[in-house]
Amino acid sequence: LDWVVAHQHDYQTPRLLINLSGLSFINEEFLDFVVHQLKTRGVDPKRLAFEITETAAVDNMDKANVFIDTVRKLGCNFALDDFGSGFSTFAYLKSLPIDYLKIDGSLVKNLATDGIDREMVKAINKIGHTVGAQTIAEFVEDDATLQYLREMGVDYAQGYGLCKPRA
Repeated sequence: LDWVVAHQHDYQTPRLLINLSGLSFINEEFLDFVVHQLKTRGVDPKRLAFEITETAAVDNMDKANVFIDTVRKLGCNFALDDFGSGFSTFAYLKSLPIDYLKIDGSLVKNLATDGIDREMVKAINKIGHTVGAQTIAEFVEDDATLQYLREMGVDYAQGYGLCKPRA
């Protein structure tokens, strides 16, 4: 959060996504810590989104909803990460008030050469938009993949094909 406070006006990103472990977001003390930090550190909550994996959210649905509701009331957004690694969870999307749905990189990395992956990503993108979430494709490594994602209407992409990590 120190880095975010120091640099929150230096970048044109719509949101900085902070990836949480499944153990973190279910810890009530951690939630209290996050709330305290957001209220006292001068961080613009509209610039932040927290993310947890699909599996962690489904395994801890009640606690996920408490965490999501709390940080959203403070102005932050919420992302469901690695979506598509377990398709039995489509129904859970109706129960989680998410802002972003991150499409699992295992489906994205071969998108340009695998028709089945393309159809799966299309379906995830469509259901994400249907529940009111913006979609983010992980593991975008080349221009061909990015072009397919644009044609599908995926909202955002991340991966080395766009930019290598930097400080």
